[in-house]
Amino acid sequence: MPHKKLIVLLAPLLLLGACGSDAENPNAAQTVYHNGNIITVDDNDRVVQSIAIRDGKIVDVGSDTDMQSYIGKGTAVIDLAGKTMIPGIYDAHSHFTMAGTNELYDANLNSAPIGDIESMSDLLDRLREQRSKIDGSDWISGWGYDDTLLAEQRHPTRADLDQISATQPILITHVSGHFAVANSAALALANVTRDTPDPVGGTIRRDAQGEPTGVLDETAVQLVSAHKPAFTAAQVQAGIAAAARQYASQGVTTASEGATYAPAIAALETAAQSGTLPIRVIALPAYDYRIGSDKVELTSGKVKLGGIKDFSDGSIQGYTGYLSHPYHTPFHGDANYSGTTRNDRTSLAQHALKIHQEGKQMLVHGNGDQAIDDILFAFGSAQAATPREDSRHTVIHSQMGTESQLDEMKAQGVIPSFFVLHTYYWGDRHRDIFLGNERASRISPTRSALQRGLKFTIHTDTPIVPMEPMKLIWSAVNRLTTSGQVLGADQTISPLDALRATTINAAYQNFEEKERGSIEKGKFADLAILSADPLSVDKRAIKDIEVLETIVEGKSVFKR
Repeated sequence: MPHKKLIVLLAPLLLLGACGSDAENPNAAQTVYHNGNIITVDDNDRVVQSIAIRDGKIVDVGSDTDMQSYIGKGTAVIDLAGKTMIPGIYDAHSHFTMAGTNELYDANLNSAPIGDIESMSDLLDRLREQRSKIDGSDWISGWGYDDTLLAEQRHPTRADLDQISATQPILITHVSGHFAVANSAALALANVTRDTPDPVGGTIRRDAQGEPTGVLDETAVQLVSAHKPAFTAAQVQAGIAAAARQYASQGVTTASEGATYAPAIAALETAAQSGTLPIRVIALPAYDYRIGSDKVELTSGKVKLGGIKDFSDGSIQGYTGYLSHPYHTPFHGDANYSGTTRNDRTSLAQHALKIHQEGKQMLVHGNGDQAIDDILFAFGSAQAATPREDSRHTVIHSQMGTESQLDEMKAQGVIPSFFVLHTYYWGDRHRDIFLGNERASRISPTRSALQRGLKFTIHTDTPIVPMEPMKLIWSAVNRLTTSGQVLGADQTISPLDALRATTINAAYQNFEEKERGSIEKGKFADLAILSADPLSVDKRAIKDIEVLETIVEGKSVFKR
């Protein structure tokens, strides 16, 4: 006769087997995960053991006992063995396709901790390697250089790049995505000379003699990039597939395609139809290139049109973020310099009014506090002219949001989406170079937002930094810089609040909180299984948690 303890242990398994043999069970789910640590992030932040899934949706959640009634003859019963399951990561803001095309077609010019470039010599050697991989008629391109991490402490110039080739066009992009450097051949193709005027919202940097140095700020980048041959359809599809692999491996079930346009949206739909896009993508058309975006036929269910993306300023680490007070270290010796705008307050207000009156959501890039002030003025003016309920306009990045601006966001129902990884990747330089300690300590003020009851999100802005949601959550919780210092301890938040900011709040930002973002009955089964529980491990170890499996609408799309 079996031992009493053995009978007790066997009882649940026998019951599972009994239910599994019931071919007539009308409640049977296709899949039941049990014996897990399932963090639902529902309104009550419940943690349950088991989840039942049918036709891509969650039938029910609860205890192992609760889910036994959903097990039928054909049900796949999966033992989580105590592992942690969370809602799939919902990417609040990134540039999905670019993450893939950068990986495949650009030289990696990042410095530590992302890459290994330390000097101008390293950068040029990497570009020589890139040149050896492509045809002699192709443009040489690279991504991710950071002037503040190069030994020379400066941007490359056309003269530097001409050492690689003065005849083959070269265009490399800064890690912020807001600057680029062109060699002489690329400038010549674009007919950028000493007589070319600066475009609105951008600058062609020039030497003491007035000649272009090759460094292009903000909208000036487009003067040259517009002449670079577009990727072929096959290259774009390969880039989408590469991005999908990146994102799925990190537990992302819904990605963001920020600042896109109709052909790129159509390419995403093609990938979805062909089966090479296993996750979902929310596409945000850029304001200046939005025409035709809503005419793209989207039938796969994998690609969805979101709000309209616009820009107020640029990048603080590139001195184009628009601040209310001058930069800590003067830019080119100008002690009064406080940054620039890509769209001034009047233009931004006109854009916001147009989009708002069309009944659409607007998401505006704003890093500096003066830029955020302009954005809130634009949103408020649009709302005053045409009152609308629940518009969910969003400030993307919200780096330097002040206490009073957070109050205004709360009053307007505006969502701040924080690029909180700045505290890690650029925190030391924000403190020492760009902002000074007091302002740098307030970068991405998540605790202040939380205290006001604001629904906020956090994001990676990939490919600016890698798509690593566990590091994103870790950063919001710890606010450690690359040197290991805490930057703004009073703005740290709990692991649960950080997890909510990457799941249910991000779904809310995109009007999808009723369908996705939490593990609840009736929602789509977008899930991730982790190697550890982010709510219970040592806070500094959250970044080391691995995604073991990613599940989109009940189907496994990645297994480690």
